[in-house]
Amino acid sequence: PLACAAPPAITEGPRYAAVAELGARLADENLVNGMHVHVGVPDRDTGVAVLNRIRRWLPALVAMGGNSPLWWGRDTGYASWRTVVFGRWPVGGPPPRFDGRADYERRVGSLLAARAILDSGQLYWQARLSERYPTVEVRCLDVQLTVDDATLFAGLVRGLVATAVLDDRSGRPEPEIAPELLHAATWHAARYGLRGELLDTEGGRHRPAADIVRALLDHVAPGLAETGDVEEVTRLLQDFLRRGAPAERQRRALRAGGLEAWTDLVSAVD
Repeated sequence: PLACAAPPAITEGPRYAAVAELGARLADENLVNGMHVHVGVPDRDTGVAVLNRIRRWLPALVAMGGNSPLWWGRDTGYASWRTVVFGRWPVGGPPPRFDGRADYERRVGSLLAARAILDSGQLYWQARLSERYPTVEVRCLDVQLTVDDATLFAGLVRGLVATAVLDDRSGRPEPEIAPELLHAATWHAARYGLRGELLDTEGGRHRPAADIVRALLDHVAPGLAETGDVEEVTRLLQDFLRRGAPAERQRRALRAGGLEAWTDLVSAVD
């Protein structure tokens, strides 16, 4: 948020040097902080099924978790400017739909063979299979202002994945989401956050943001029940909505007391 015009120092090592060479100005401006949530899955086949089922809810998480409204000391007008900055790499944004694990691995292999990415770590999709752990990794959230906010989103993501596993086991049909609509909904979520309306990826129409948040909570209810998180996530969500989305909290502090008040907000310890 207070970045200067000078390019940042690059961590030593051949991989970071290669990323900087590939990205050029993108690497200079990649001063963003994401919150990644890993959720264990039984196997990679289930993991791919989970990716297909959670795609429609990623824009809602972007809107709720948007916490990067400032860039170089100025308000960008976006709730999540990080989403825009990070989406400029060759492979990013919402993941496509995959026809099973073999299709996922084939397409990743094609990206590697085409040298579109240096390695699987550059699959900057907002959700992907982890190559290090037996998890689905959801990466669409900005780093949060408070521990409670981070805990809320960890619980929501775990509930989302657990619900997807339950739906896959029961044979419930996957939601059919047009990729262009999903990308548009993601941009809209990054732009406006929870202000006003969001683009519903399933219905293809604008709905009040509060309705989308309620729909997300209803959707993940089975997964939250399975993990024992209903009460905790519900309480944290109520507190979150009462305080307001983090991007708007930043803006309120900036309006009230300038960068000094803003700095106090973002550096406060829970």
